[in-house]
Amino acid sequence: MMETERLVLPPRDPLDLPIRAVELGCTGRWELLNVPGAPESTLPHGLPPCAPDLQQEAAQLFLSSPAWLPLHGLEHAARKWQRKTDPWSLLTVLGAPVPSDLQAQRHPTTGQILGYKEVLLENTDLSATTSLSLRRPPGPSSQSLWGNPTQYPFWPGGMDEPTMTELSARDEAEKDIDFEKDLLSVPPGFKKGMNFARKDHPAPAPGLLSLSRLLEPLDLGGGDEEEREAVGPPGGARGDAASASCSAPLARASSLEDLVLREASTVVSPPEPPPPLPQEQWAIPVDVTSPVGDFYRLIPQPAFQWAFEPDVFQKQAILHLERHDSVLVAAHTSAGKTVVAEYAIALAQKHMTRTIYTSPIKALSNQKFRDFRNTFGDVGLLTGDVQLHPEASCLIMTTEILRSMLYSGSDVIRDLEWVIFDEVHYINDAERGVVWEEVLIMLPDHVSIILLSATVPNALEFADWIGRLKRRQIYVISTVTRPVPLEHYLFTGNSPKTQGELFLLLDSGGTFHTKGYYAALEAKKERMSKHAQTFGARQPTHQGGPAQDRGVYLSLLASLRTKAQLPVVVFTFSRGRCDEQASGLTSLDLTTSSEKSEIHLFLQRCLARLRGSDRQLPQVLHMSELLHRGLGVHHSGILPILKEIVEMLFSRGLVKVLFATETFAMGVNMPARTVVFDSMRKHDGSTFRDLLPGEYIQMAGRAGRRGLDPTGTVILLCKARVPEMVDLHRMMTGKPSQLQSQFRLTYSMILNLLRVDALRVEDMMRRSFSEFPSRKDSKAHEQALAELTKKLSTLEEPDLTGQLADLPEYYSWAEELTETRSRIQHQVIESVNGLKSLSAGRVVVVRSQEHHNTLGVILQVSSNSTSRVFTTLVLCEKPTSEHAQERGSTSPAVPYPDDLVGFKLFLPEGPCDHTVAKLQPADMAAITTKVLRVSGEKVLEDFRKRQQPKFKSETQGSGGRRPGSPRGGRELPWKGNLRTTCAFLRKDPPAAAVTTAVQELLRLAQAHPAGPPALDPVNDLQLKDVSVVEGGLRARKLEELIGGAQCVHSPRFPAQYLRLRERLQVQKEMERLRFLLSDQSLLLLPEYQQRVQVLRTLGYVDDAGTVKLAGRVACAMSSHELLLTELMFDNALSALRPEEIAALLSGLVCQSPGDMAEQLPVTLKQGVERVQAVAKRIGEVQVACGLNQTVEEFVGELNFGLVGVVYEWARGMPFSELAGLSGTPEGLVVRCIQRLAEMCRSLRGAARLVGEPVLGAKMETAATLLRRDIVFAASLYTQ
Repeated sequence: MMETERLVLPPRDPLDLPIRAVELGCTGRWELLNVPGAPESTLPHGLPPCAPDLQQEAAQLFLSSPAWLPLHGLEHAARKWQRKTDPWSLLTVLGAPVPSDLQAQRHPTTGQILGYKEVLLENTDLSATTSLSLRRPPGPSSQSLWGNPTQYPFWPGGMDEPTMTELSARDEAEKDIDFEKDLLSVPPGFKKGMNFARKDHPAPAPGLLSLSRLLEPLDLGGGDEEEREAVGPPGGARGDAASASCSAPLARASSLEDLVLREASTVVSPPEPPPPLPQEQWAIPVDVTSPVGDFYRLIPQPAFQWAFEPDVFQKQAILHLERHDSVLVAAHTSAGKTVVAEYAIALAQKHMTRTIYTSPIKALSNQKFRDFRNTFGDVGLLTGDVQLHPEASCLIMTTEILRSMLYSGSDVIRDLEWVIFDEVHYINDAERGVVWEEVLIMLPDHVSIILLSATVPNALEFADWIGRLKRRQIYVISTVTRPVPLEHYLFTGNSPKTQGELFLLLDSGGTFHTKGYYAALEAKKERMSKHAQTFGARQPTHQGGPAQDRGVYLSLLASLRTKAQLPVVVFTFSRGRCDEQASGLTSLDLTTSSEKSEIHLFLQRCLARLRGSDRQLPQVLHMSELLHRGLGVHHSGILPILKEIVEMLFSRGLVKVLFATETFAMGVNMPARTVVFDSMRKHDGSTFRDLLPGEYIQMAGRAGRRGLDPTGTVILLCKARVPEMVDLHRMMTGKPSQLQSQFRLTYSMILNLLRVDALRVEDMMRRSFSEFPSRKDSKAHEQALAELTKKLSTLEEPDLTGQLADLPEYYSWAEELTETRSRIQHQVIESVNGLKSLSAGRVVVVRSQEHHNTLGVILQVSSNSTSRVFTTLVLCEKPTSEHAQERGSTSPAVPYPDDLVGFKLFLPEGPCDHTVAKLQPADMAAITTKVLRVSGEKVLEDFRKRQQPKFKSETQGSGGRRPGSPRGGRELPWKGNLRTTCAFLRKDPPAAAVTTAVQELLRLAQAHPAGPPALDPVNDLQLKDVSVVEGGLRARKLEELIGGAQCVHSPRFPAQYLRLRERLQVQKEMERLRFLLSDQSLLLLPEYQQRVQVLRTLGYVDDAGTVKLAGRVACAMSSHELLLTELMFDNALSALRPEEIAALLSGLVCQSPGDMAEQLPVTLKQGVERVQAVAKRIGEVQVACGLNQTVEEFVGELNFGLVGVVYEWARGMPFSELAGLSGTPEGLVVRCIQRLAEMCRSLRGAARLVGEPVLGAKMETAATLLRRDIVFAASLYTQ
């Protein structure tokens, strides 16, 4: 028997085994099949795309199987492909730009081409990365729409664009510097510099007087003719002045000092004030009250025609659009502002140019896209996640996208003729209002602007700012009245028996009816008393519960249905209360069977685009049930597709009652018959408050459908109590909120402007709306500065020789002492003890325009805490001439030490008189320790009685003005002498109380010539503030310095002091004007310097202000630019999977508050901690650089409440299961995921910019994982 030999075969390779691994769906389960040719997956289209883990793949391929390494297989180590050698390709260079072009020469009458002429082109070396000019060549077609973050924007309109000649001249000037003559002696930013001039004439020794200079005004004669000829004719202003003084007759003087004083009096004569400059008018109001009769004669072939006749304001706007003017249309709600936008779009299509229509919210963009596409056809839409027909002549987008296009230098701006800003009053939004200002500033000069706004009080001011900004006139067109007047009611009913309790409060003519208010008050009080009789004295609680709300709405809607006042919009300022109120009306059915069928078919057609599980969402089922009964809910917590369904059904009239929040009134043109306010109080994010007039008018304006309703009805529910009449009157009849600047500095703005050498952040700040009040008079300031410079050159230099050497120091000490005392006195007046001391009877030292260091006694103190007025009895001089106007002491022209140190009190030289003046706190120089017993009422009554005219007809002489009363400033009570008052005022002597008070004040003034003892702010008034204590010490030091001054002993002191003061005052005014015209006066300049320091510390810009790579990456971010850039450069995202990156980034876009889920993977928890650590580091840098935002506030802006939800969504969980993971409303979850997808795409672009292809691929995958199902369902308006 043969023994069989066992053959030893080599082991099979795993790939040779007849076994296939098949994946069962997407569950992660695998099954081995012994079937040749089996598929790799049970899915119909194969395995879904996935990103392999590169680290595991490399470890498995190279570390676990060394045979795969090239070291063990040299045949696979190097591979190459043969190609044909082309040495000439090394010599290929890009062609130079064409230096010339051919220009056609045409016949001036027929237009026939006669020939061609070669013309040289300028600026052929421009590019999108070096120039802001529109003459630069267009970029690649792939970047024509969005531009590129590395490109320069186009030159903003209104700025002076430097020409090539100026640039070349500037370069030549920089090259041709004379280092002997052109060097600056004053460094930039300094007020003083170094004087390198040689001083050939030394100053005279101190203490010596120049007698020849003192005798210079005296013409003693006897001069030698030869000496005069040697000197020659006088030159310059000084010579002219000297010749004029010699030619004038010399007045006789008894002493040298009198002559000097008389000379000084001629120096300080005030010049004639310059005539006021004509104001530039940039905002031009248009009269819309008179009809436009010649409209069709001026525009025989309009670019667009409507089925109706346009209103007057619409015709006026169209006329200005035909002239290519910029307009601001501030019209009432539903007045027809869209007509102006439609004509601009049609005009652009006629001119073959482009129009951009911007809106504040994405929902409004979608609605306008549908409306304009049905009208014009050639319309595109650009939002964060949708891009439809970008080549269209009319593009609709949000304002943020237009800002991005402007900064990135999009070539769309070249063909742009109009930019339409809808709902421009959204500029008041604290978070996004800055975007409107940035866009208005950055728009090029060739673009005209159309601003559509609700009625605002300061429309002219806003238009004036834009006109000065763009250096073009803005025509302001406003409507006078609403097209559909409104009637405002109060409703106090809560049951079918009381459904008729509807009281008119404000009629369509604007009359406020107090009778209706008191009727509502009485009805509410009667129900309260009946409730007390039935249930006891305990008052019913409300804001009430769902049961009481249900009764109120059932009674109200039954009444409105009976009066045919449906549809109605109910504004409720809470998402939760909207849902509760709609859900509570289970018994209410407002639709007919045919309407139910139409609603059902519409719902089926709209929801068919959703996957099966999404159609069964609780919110979808609940909303469908409400809509079938004619009810709807509209707020930010509703899914976007459901909100669009509600809006479309409401516009068709199928939704009879809509419970909505305030956002429904923002730009959505869907008027109703009636508007109901659930309450007049709202929570603004920090506290509860009443509605502002502008908010109320915006929402109430939805009442009244033009062409359908004669009037609109507005109803305010009074559930708990009737509001106060004052609050109702202010809310209903008050003026809307003014347009206010919300301009603020952002890191994205700073970096986008720093990367362009020709643009400065200071210019952006200077041109903002916040700086407009201080910058609108810039031209007047420049002209005034030029006049003061000319005046300063004509002023004679003061003589500071001899004893007058310390005159400048004396002047500065006097000014500082006056300012220090004024500051201390201001703090005394504002303190509690200071106000207590200023009671009736207190003796004070008065220093005002009419009185200087005069004693007075307080008679009465006003009760107004904001602007207190002190009625005071003040001593004065009795006038001796008929036309005496100045009765009190006047401020001395030249202050001596006795006038500055202490209070040299005023003492009348003749008979003493008195007057009663109303003083401001700043008019009291000191509060003395003396208190007089006076009867203020008796003194005031006696003074008023003696001021009454005896013959009233004669008081109207001199134009109705009392003789002696000043023509300007505050009018003082006048009292003439006996000879002049007999025909005007009573001759009664003053009462005993007045005489006693005057005598006491006179006695105090005589007993204390330097002033009575004053209350010490620190010891007597207990003011322990450091500034008060240091101010007192500084004042005493200045008094010592003033007392030791030597200049006051010179006989030339008065004249030279006045000369020096006039010169220094002119210089001070020039410095003030220079400051107003400089960057140092910008309000946000300190914050800008702090933010630049943050960027410099983090390495985004260098010391010279050049933007580095990190800064360029930050420019590509849409929000949270610093945090995202730091995370990218720290490689905090590269090691994570795409779904984990998306989950972490949700903390930057999530707006709903909430706590982070506990059941999170360890990787996500570590990622959250790392993001918070990076944010903390940035916050610490900001605090170190001086910014006001604390580290806690900066880190608190992150909200990781939806990390788990986004993580599961990115992993493929259906939305029906996702809704149960968090209590956040579905609409907010969708909004978060949509914004997150936009952030992922911006990060993808930034990663490609920095050269990170792996991170870019992961961000692309993350965006793809997020964009699915109901979250990114296409808008119904775009289908």
